[in-house]
Amino acid sequence: MENVWMRPDQPARGPRPAFSRAQLTEAALRVADAEGLDAISMRRLATEIGSGTMSLYRYVTGKDEVIDLMVDAVAMDFLPPDVPSGDWRADLRALAVQSRRTMHRHPWMARVTATRQSAGPNGVRALDRSLAMVDGLGLSVDAMLAVVGSVIAYVNGYVAAELGEREARRRTGLDVQQWMARQAPYIETLVKTGEYPLFARVVTESGRELMDPDERFGYGLDRLLDGIAASLPVSR
Repeated sequence: MENVWMRPDQPARGPRPAFSRAQLTEAALRVADAEGLDAISMRRLATEIGSGTMSLYRYVTGKDEVIDLMVDAVAMDFLPPDVPSGDWRADLRALAVQSRRTMHRHPWMARVTATRQSAGPNGVRALDRSLAMVDGLGLSVDAMLAVVGSVIAYVNGYVAAELGEREARRRTGLDVQQWMARQAPYIETLVKTGEYPLFARVVTESGRELMDPDERFGYGLDRLLDGIAASLPVSR
């Protein structure tokens, strides 16, 4: 089966196109960014564009292809430079930071990036440039994919946790400190049992060197990059 990028941007036959595939993608991005991925439907997109629902099927086969177009469009937001700097660690770090920013601008991405890698032109270009960052380090292509994939997986996991906390705050109306205050009596009973010594240390000692989300993100990312550096067959 051919994918959406193997077909013309606009139908070659039939009535003169009233809109483009790019306009369809832009409409889908507006809806998903504002209301989430579940708000995307062919009927909703037709309303956004001002066309009949069936006319959309001249451009895409359904919602899955719309999401493919959306993911590939967003790939432009974290497209690495066409030529790496030569400092693989700095380049991967910049990629991770930009990817996190992009996912915060498009929160719905957290639901699809774990399972859906864009095979569109922007996604392939982003992958190619990301691999160029670690080319020449003595790694096989599979190892290069694993290095880049590990960094992206870290970003995905971290952002998913951040968005989960955002949703919990929206649902409960409580921030982390307020939620912890409500849990304090129960937590105290657990600590008093003596069965959870390390958890007790978390309760009594954590927060003395509290990091903000950006610092925690950077700390974990740097430890990941340390591990990658230590495993390289070539000292870089």
